[in-house]
Amino acid sequence: MAICGIDSIKILDQALKAAKTFKPFSAAQLNMLLARTEKAAMKGKLEPFKTSSVYDSTASNPEWLGEEPQELQALTEP
Repeated sequence: MAICGIDSIKILDQALKAAKTFKPFSAAQLNMLLARTEKAAMKGKLEPFKTSSVYDSTASNPEWLGEEPQELQALTEP
């Protein structure tokens, strides 16, 4: 499943066409794609939003998380 913003009829039509014409890869096609992308994927270099805190606003603003509930605090006390 994918989440996509629908801001016009054109984009809605595009999303519906993609859903209606979707055909999953065969095992051979999937293996070929994975082989081509393995080297880049192993380093995470192209996905800093997944592999770093650079794009993590909560990491920069831990106060957004608030206090842990008392029950959870009790579990982590020595």
